[in-house]
Amino acid sequence: MVDYRPHERKLILKVVFYGPALSGKTTNLMQLHNLLKPQRKGELMVLETRDDRTLFFDLLPIGLRGEQGLDLRLKIYTVPGQVQHDSTRKAVLSRADGVIFVADSQPLQQDNNANAFENLAENLTKLGMTIEQLPLVIQFNKRDLEGAVAESELRMRWRETPWAPLCMASALNGHGVVESFRALLERLYPQLNHEFHLHSNEGISAEHFIRQLSAVAGEDHA
Repeated sequence: MVDYRPHERKLILKVVFYGPALSGKTTNLMQLHNLLKPQRKGELMVLETRDDRTLFFDLLPIGLRGEQGLDLRLKIYTVPGQVQHDSTRKAVLSRADGVIFVADSQPLQQDNNANAFENLAENLTKLGMTIEQLPLVIQFNKRDLEGAVAESELRMRWRETPWAPLCMASALNGHGVVESFRALLERLYPQLNHEFHLHSNEGISAEHFIRQLSAVAGEDHA
């Protein structure tokens, strides 16, 4: 649910990286922080346990201002992957406007991917949301590892989720991270534009929305 503050002319969006433990959620967020242009990001906050797994959330605020002064901000969180932290996962997922589900491409992790995805659907239901209606992208991470499940097989296994595009990535190397993020922005914009008339009232087109929130140093967006 979008946090709109009309008296401040501020629109705050929330994106959550969700998935099983050690699938690469934190690595995705750290790579986004490294790859996006400095003026588009805030300080990255990381809270971790002693075993180096994300305990609560990482936060990456990104800003965009419309022609009429609307201050659009995007906050990005990760959730802990461990089952024992499910209450925290649900709390972080609350009021999310979009989700990037980070799955592990290794063969032995496919059951964990399915269980985590089912957990995502269950928690969304508990929060009054529907997984089919929420802007969602499924990223298969760790494509660089030897023995990773073939992309064709993954697409066959996940063919029952046609409303969520599949993206291939190697977050450790930075490959597919920004692409997954942009795929989610593409799915997020129509809902925002329908509710807040971003194009007609604020001069924020879909292209401008995606370009400004995912600008990478060295890219030509002229």
